[in-house]
Amino acid sequence: MAHTKLAASRAFCLVAYYSQAHEMLFDAHARAFALFGGVPRRGIYDNMKTAVDKVGQGKQRSVNARFEAMTGHYLFEPEFCNRAAGWEKGVVEKNVQDRRKDIWREASECRWGSLDELNDWLEQACVEAWGEMSHPEWGHLTVADVWQDERARLMPNPRAFDGYVEQPVRVSATSLIHFQRNRYSVPCEWIHAVVSLRAYADGLLVVGPDGRQVRLQRSFERDQTLYDWMHYIALIERKPGALRNGAPFKTMPEPLQELQRQLLRHSGGDRVMAQVLMGVSLHGLEAVLVAVELALQSGRVSAEHVLNLLSRLQEQRMPEPPVATLLALNTPPLANLQRYDTLRNAQPQEASPESDHA
Repeated sequence: MAHTKLAASRAFCLVAYYSQAHEMLFDAHARAFALFGGVPRRGIYDNMKTAVDKVGQGKQRSVNARFEAMTGHYLFEPEFCNRAAGWEKGVVEKNVQDRRKDIWREASECRWGSLDELNDWLEQACVEAWGEMSHPEWGHLTVADVWQDERARLMPNPRAFDGYVEQPVRVSATSLIHFQRNRYSVPCEWIHAVVSLRAYADGLLVVGPDGRQVRLQRSFERDQTLYDWMHYIALIERKPGALRNGAPFKTMPEPLQELQRQLLRHSGGDRVMAQVLMGVSLHGLEAVLVAVELALQSGRVSAEHVLNLLSRLQEQRMPEPPVATLLALNTPPLANLQRYDTLRNAQPQEASPESDHA
């Protein structure tokens, strides 16, 4: 749980995460500043490992490079508590003990489909709490009332900091990368290459050696292998037999799996299926799925029939050619033969000596 609070108004923001990594800290700041409507000029922190690499004597701190980059992006000054002096954040810690218990008690009574759903509820619960809580110093005002005044004094909130943690990883022979005890597929063109992996709070971004970027859904479980079958389309073009026992293709949409089951009953079905899947790169997944569903309904399952349907669908969706915009001429051309006389008379020819003796 990440907890951020404004010192003057006591407005606070709660965000739930699966772990306490750097990318979660960056995301928590972005969410809090967006909710507060601005950025404070100073932030008070304890000596958490995601912000401080090493605690020195007195106020000496070796600040994490990525954390320092974030503070430079938002232009606020970080201040760290002394050792074993978390009470210096008393305004925040007191709220952690009081209000967070109330909100979490309500949250524990519900079942959440995803972390995003929980965080949406937490944000709304925080804003509602601002309007219900009296300010500890000005009892006749609510936290929301004082926040309205404090918001006008905050610094403008820039675009969110690109809060990722980057590391190089090598792609395996099966086109997988390893990250935190999980395996993720990447385009098979990157096999054996070193790629750049950027971890965000809500996903992963892989930058290949050719500069192409691929976004992956991040899993916080352990020992999982997450495939994207579209990463292997280029492989089956060379090795269609990989379709028969290929684990990545078990994640294909149901219409494609049904087509595969019917085609693989016949000799050469894997090559036919490979032709259909290669159409995804050319026409897009949605168009191919429509063509496959029509082919299954007709009972004629062949690559030629699917590709023919796909071609007909593409022809129907072709936009009309744009109407050309006519350019206006300042001096339109006119059929005027007198212009030739003007050019002829502009530079009259001098009489040659031979013409005098003619």
